[in-house]
Amino acid sequence: MNKFVKKHWSNILFFGLLIFMLTPAGLPLRALLIKGVSYITSRVENLEIDQDKQLQLDTYNWELMKPEGQLINLEDYKGQVILINNWATWCPPCVAEMPSLVRLYPEYQDKVVFLFVAQDKPEKVSAFLKKNNWHIPVYYMQSNPPAMLQSNSIPTTFIIDKEGHIVVKKTGAADWSSGQVHEILNKLLQ
Repeated sequence: MNKFVKKHWSNILFFGLLIFMLTPAGLPLRALLIKGVSYITSRVENLEIDQDKQLQLDTYNWELMKPEGQLINLEDYKGQVILINNWATWCPPCVAEMPSLVRLYPEYQDKVVFLFVAQDKPEKVSAFLKKNNWHIPVYYMQSNPPAMLQSNSIPTTFIIDKEGHIVVKKTGAADWSSGQVHEILNKLLQ
């Protein structure tokens, strides 16, 4: 090892790691770090909004499209428990929390309406899901969501009860396969 490398090895390592973290190659590492943080914070944080602070949707009018081109409207699911996850393949917190959503989906797919609203082009989403062998119902926005379901951040996840109350609004990654989420969904499904 030359003198320069011996003298500055820690700076070289730091800048190498920084460059790696800021490039697309660092996405899996960033996602892993965020997944760890979200796991810890979701264990501490209460995801459910206090009942007296829950907002009720004033409209369900929101047009979405399935990858096959079929249009649906959120109105079609009025009166059901709904989980909406706004996400993108390029978003490290979205990628970090997706495995927990993928684990939750098969447990509740026949009881809860899941709307995974992607912010990417369909081909990119399809390749991402195929690469990870994930099977979830993906949708693409065709109109603006109701004002109460708008967010400037991703991921943002909403859980809506049968009466249209927003019971959960979580911005940022969380562990969606946690016992807390199961308790919330089970209570809403009673």
